[in-house]
Amino acid sequence: MVYTILRPSCFMETWLSPHTGFDYPNARASIFGQGNNKISWISLSDVAAFAVECLSNPAARNAVLELGGPEALSPHEVVQIFEEISGRPFELQHVPEESLMQQIATAQDSLQKTFSALMLSIAHGDPINMEKTLKEFPIRLTSVREYASRSLAAS
Repeated sequence: MVYTILRPSCFMETWLSPHTGFDYPNARASIFGQGNNKISWISLSDVAAFAVECLSNPAARNAVLELGGPEALSPHEVVQIFEEISGRPFELQHVPEESLMQQIATAQDSLQKTFSALMLSIAHGDPINMEKTLKEFPIRLTSVREYASRSLAAS
């Protein structure tokens, strides 16, 4: 049985949106942990492009592909990009890792536990070196700056 497993990092459309505390229309952001660990934010459309490319690319046969964006940025660096493009300073609220661990321990259901664990994983970071993958899969990746420009223009 031939397989391909796509393992994307954090989707920017999810984690850099008002639904998860990154309220760019109102220049406010919740930062999980200290906000200094780098993450290779990836766009959902880029993951879809990889999925399509995997159908015909022999490098995808029996492969596990770690997917990230074109650069790893900390949440603080992401905020700086949004501030620069919007021309507005962001109000930041830091959620300490200890609070996230407490949320996991006291969660009343599996959804709460999972969501708190995901926030903790954001705090820990997820940098992915895409150099080798992009040689085998020549896909143009969306940058956080492009996402920020699009999102702020639409808000």
